[in-house]
Amino acid sequence: MAAARQLILSGPFAYLIRIFKAEGFTMASKSKIAAAVLGASGYTGADLIRLAALHPGIEIKALIAKSHAGQPLAKVFPHLGVLGLPDLVTSEEVDWEGIDVAFCGLPHATAHQEIAKLPESVKVVDMSADFRLRDPDTYTQWYGGAHGATDLLGQAVYGLTEHYRDCIKDARIVACPGCYPTAILLAMLPLVKRKQIDAGAIIVDAKSGVTGAGRALKQNTLFAEAGEGLSPYGIGAHRHIPELEQEIGQAADETVRVNFTPHLAPMARGELCTCYVALKDDATVDSLRDALRDAYKDAPFIQLLEDGSIPATQNVRGSNYCQIAVFADRLEGRAIVVAAIDNLVKGSAGQALQNFNLMFGFDETEGLKQLPLFP
Repeated sequence: MAAARQLILSGPFAYLIRIFKAEGFTMASKSKIAAAVLGASGYTGADLIRLAALHPGIEIKALIAKSHAGQPLAKVFPHLGVLGLPDLVTSEEVDWEGIDVAFCGLPHATAHQEIAKLPESVKVVDMSADFRLRDPDTYTQWYGGAHGATDLLGQAVYGLTEHYRDCIKDARIVACPGCYPTAILLAMLPLVKRKQIDAGAIIVDAKSGVTGAGRALKQNTLFAEAGEGLSPYGIGAHRHIPELEQEIGQAADETVRVNFTPHLAPMARGELCTCYVALKDDATVDSLRDALRDAYKDAPFIQLLEDGSIPATQNVRGSNYCQIAVFADRLEGRAIVVAAIDNLVKGSAGQALQNFNLMFGFDETEGLKQLPLFP
């Protein structure tokens, strides 16, 4: 063993070893990535912290939350107090030269303003809506104000991991999809790309837990208002509609319109999307399953269920998994595709971490191997 070690250190590998050491690498592992979390006091920020804190390649250097600046994390989120992370601060208090990546969980409009201030050396995994839409005019139409960082749109890659892996690896800014689009697009894009369904005739009935509305105080998410009831919202005008139409239209190579209605369900987290589709040509339920199976044969977090099994939010709670199943409709020429995710994990923080892994050369599943919590 000693002779073999001496051969490595003095032979042709010696030059490579010197380079690795000069760049801060060791033979065992590379240095941890220094991370900051913008919007650390929100639900997506909290779940990002929960996941990233146990990632072997991440060191959380800064937690940023303007209204909670100066407070310890244990006061804002008691369940995360055991982590011993830094107190929350403002963005201005952070030494950004020492940060490699920023996870952004800020609201739309606020996010692009803060991201625009960051040094070019900082990569960004954005969980807001500000860089999802490629057309700034579409953003203005749906979000009620002009985009304030249009010069950065060209640097942004849409972060639906399973469909944009190669682009995400080299991106500076990754725009993680909204929670609804994540579930819907994972179910629909392989079928649209294979021309198995009519891309312009998709109808989606979606339901989400109240964390999808954020942590800010809102009357409709109070326990007495949301508990023991089910209600639609954003009917015909939800802000995730242009995101769905952008991605489905690109896959279909045509302009499409998607019929999408979300509902608020009396649960903390979870999302279930039921998609009603019209089959094209000689497509069948079996060919839809084949298209999904082929698309996700190497996707570690996509669970394509067998005939008769039904996706459910309780089957993915707390995990980065997405369950998808295809069913025959009693109406001839139609099918029903159901997808379930945890809106805070695969629909936000988990997908963000999955994209981080690609951006920094980690295994795609690193930090995301936890199984669903049941019951």
